[in-house]
Amino acid sequence: MKYLMVNGEKKEIPPFPHHKAYVYRSKQFFSAKGIATHLTMGEFITLKELYNGFKHKCSIPRVLLIDPTSDCNLRCKGCWSQDYESGHNISYEKFDDILTQAEELGILDCLMTGGEPLLRKDDILKLCRKHDRMTFGAFTNATLIDEEFADEMVKVGNLNVFISIEGTKEETDFRRGEGVYDRAIRAMDILRSRDIGFSFSACYHSKNYRTIASDEFLDKMREKGAWFGWMFQYIPVGSDADTSLVCTAQQRAYVQEKIRDYCDRHDYVIVDFWNNGHLCFGCLGAGTGFAHINAKGDVEPCAFCHYSDSNIHDVSLADALRSKFFTTFRAAQPFSENPLRPCPLIDNPQAIVDVVREGGARSTHLSNPESPEHLAEKSYERALEWEALSEELFEKMPEHNRKNFPVFLKYLAFKKGMTDGRRKKV
Repeated sequence: MKYLMVNGEKKEIPPFPHHKAYVYRSKQFFSAKGIATHLTMGEFITLKELYNGFKHKCSIPRVLLIDPTSDCNLRCKGCWSQDYESGHNISYEKFDDILTQAEELGILDCLMTGGEPLLRKDDILKLCRKHDRMTFGAFTNATLIDEEFADEMVKVGNLNVFISIEGTKEETDFRRGEGVYDRAIRAMDILRSRDIGFSFSACYHSKNYRTIASDEFLDKMREKGAWFGWMFQYIPVGSDADTSLVCTAQQRAYVQEKIRDYCDRHDYVIVDFWNNGHLCFGCLGAGTGFAHINAKGDVEPCAFCHYSDSNIHDVSLADALRSKFFTTFRAAQPFSENPLRPCPLIDNPQAIVDVVREGGARSTHLSNPESPEHLAEKSYERALEWEALSEELFEKMPEHNRKNFPVFLKYLAFKKGMTDGRRKKV
């Protein structure tokens, strides 16, 4: 039996695919201090991915992100789902088919985004029961979590939720609407009472970054029962995105330092999405670590990169992972030799222009398409600020991060040769 220290308590980890096993594996991934521990984690899941990639001649993502619906019951400030055409849903039958294909490729984890995934919670529970060899997670505003749904989560075992929260009640309601904070906290209480290992999910921006990175907020999340945390920087996706919310380089660095210190002091896992590049291989999009399917079926590199050249209604999942755009995207990875600059959207904005054009992709931003040039224009200035500052920050990283990143880059090159490289030769 495996155990994990969570908020000062020794917690028993049931066998995979229980949702707590996903938390355990996430900690393994983001705490690996060398290539050996990376390759042997989670019952050799990394080696299995290499084998499956070799077998299917494409990079197999560890996590498949899917939007069950484009609809949402909230209208949060700065959220791109407001630009989405309403009414797009992946049918239960198609969702089932996608998961069957994913299992055949060896993908074990499905995380759901949106829109608000729990608008489809009946279908989600049904899929969890049928695909009981996979783990599932939903990024949710938590307003649809009630006692009945939590009881069903306990029964299926392989479903988790990641509850969106923006800091204090005032900061959360500022973006999400009056009363949303209280409903999210209530949902946390319901989940904790049933010993569900949920996560908090926080988007930090120029107005709330100090709160999100504070001991007070993080202590509160742990007190409410969050087993781990997800953090995302505000990304100005969409033509009407509020660029005033984008963090400066100094604000981003502040969050990175505070979060790293907090995790070290409390043995806690927080995935700081753009600041964890030094702990993995930089960008993990386009099948390197994950891939995203929106509610219209477009297969995208990640949930934030709204460009695609294939649709799951027209091609198989394997063929989508082998598409020209995905192959071009992976060939360009890593987008920087500095692991603190992993992202082509905000750290290396010219890169997103280049891979979209070379890969023949189109905008999938539904009712409000955005060219890669327009998206990049909003990030050039901040990217230059971060490029200068991140060089200094990398020198302050723990020695094992600085020492092992070149080794990880060699492994990434080997992985690409085993998958995309092999396909070109066949």
